[in-house]
Amino acid sequence: MELDPYITNLRHEFGMAAEAGGEDARALADRLTTALESAARLALLEALSTAADEITRELAPGSVHVRLRGREPTFVVTPPPAESPAEADTPAAALPPTAPEGDEGATARINFRLGESLKSRIEEAAGYAGLSVNSWLVRAAVATLDSADAARSAPPRAARGSQRFSGWVR
Repeated sequence: MELDPYITNLRHEFGMAAEAGGEDARALADRLTTALESAARLALLEALSTAADEITRELAPGSVHVRLRGREPTFVVTPPPAESPAEADTPAAALPPTAPEGDEGATARINFRLGESLKSRIEEAAGYAGLSVNSWLVRAAVATLDSADAARSAPPRAARGSQRFSGWVR
């Protein structure tokens, strides 16, 4: 999203307001708008971030994030997961399961370090799945924990070497 047209419009409006005050007011408005350009840009970015947060709350479990590319903001939209695997563009096995239903409103932040190659692989997998890295990591964590819970609830297996077979062979 390009902010320059909005900044230019703001300069124009200041100039139009200064016209009533004469040449001195117009010169002052020019100096003020030059000085206020970065503050206006920052205020617009804050407004966009707040709007993205509100949209994310309504779109959960999907999300909208504002990222800066140079001096211009871009939006990253992560739609909610498809209702069924048939609706998804990618194979169901490539996507981790969705986040649990009860966790929509409550969120927590965690920071962790990982190697650059692992980070690249995660970003690639998230891009392939059409998800943000955060959404992909949440789904991967849920899938891992669900499989760990299933393994704990399964009956214990006999240790290797102590397996017994019975029957006959031809």
